[in-house]
Amino acid sequence: MKAVIYKDIKQMACEERPAPTIVETDDAIIRVVRACVCGSDLWFFRDGRDTDTQTGHEAIGVVESVGADVTIAKPGDFVIVPFPYSCGVCPVCKAGFESSCPHGGYFGSADGMGCQAETLRVPHANGTLVVVPGDAKSFSDELLADLLALSDVMPTGYHAAASAEVKLGDTAVVFGDGAVGLCGVLSAKIRGAKRIIAMSRHADRQALAREFGATDIVPERGDEAVAKVMEMTDGYGADAVLECVGSAQSNDTAMKVARAGAIVGRVGLPHGVEADIPGLFYRNVGLRGGPAPVRHYDTQVDHLLDLVLKGEIHPGRVFTAEFTLDQIQEAYAAMDERRTIKSLLRVSEV
Repeated sequence: MKAVIYKDIKQMACEERPAPTIVETDDAIIRVVRACVCGSDLWFFRDGRDTDTQTGHEAIGVVESVGADVTIAKPGDFVIVPFPYSCGVCPVCKAGFESSCPHGGYFGSADGMGCQAETLRVPHANGTLVVVPGDAKSFSDELLADLLALSDVMPTGYHAAASAEVKLGDTAVVFGDGAVGLCGVLSAKIRGAKRIIAMSRHADRQALAREFGATDIVPERGDEAVAKVMEMTDGYGADAVLECVGSAQSNDTAMKVARAGAIVGRVGLPHGVEADIPGLFYRNVGLRGGPAPVRHYDTQVDHLLDLVLKGEIHPGRVFTAEFTLDQIQEAYAAMDERRTIKSLLRVSEV
């Protein structure tokens, strides 16, 4: 099968690798229809990881085969593959935090389990897969893009909003204008925020943020951003803050613009982040968040899958360029150079 392989810093390749097979009785094998490049993939693209390894953690596709213990899906079913795999039965999973399952892990961390490939092995299929109802052969490219967004970026943006406890009438600030941040804007709107301030300095992303529900755009960063948001909120700060970048500056600014008693919902993979714990303590500002429990949000809370199938939200709008597996170097470079918001990979057809 064709699979994307990390070769070295800023060097990706599409190579032939053995197709994965059933290993455990709760495995499923998926023929990938669509995959994509994540903003978090750019961290290793720029800084490195183990070489000659498969990559990618977002996919949708068709079930090809299942192990003897798999009951959630059968061959021919169309499924969303969340970026974390999880057992689905432990206390952590039952509490709705499958992304922290002690028996699970993350795709893109082992050969045969990279989503940027023609075929994928899914461990713990019963606790991982999200089955999409309907005739998949009738799904439009737009709907497929929306469904692909449900494998990571839309639930991750929603996790930021849920962690920040965005509620009806709130003023929310969203840090990050990549796919996750934009889905954070959309999620804040779903949860009823009255005012949504998107921190963005790129015209194309600002336009999509407004389409998703942003009422205000703030291009400033650092201390200037703090001053601007405080001015816009009468000196009090935001009722809810969504941190969707992970950088030290983004986290620092997010914590500073939170109103006393507010929560910063953080979903950006943290890099070099430090927190003023005494300062947060005296302001009663909370920090919450982490890897998003995709399956939980897709199927149980607010039913993101239902919203997509009803046409009420279109998170797939974050895909602004399309590539094949053979064009993987360009797919990564386009995101790295901010020529596209998120790169979609057309792997096969339903």
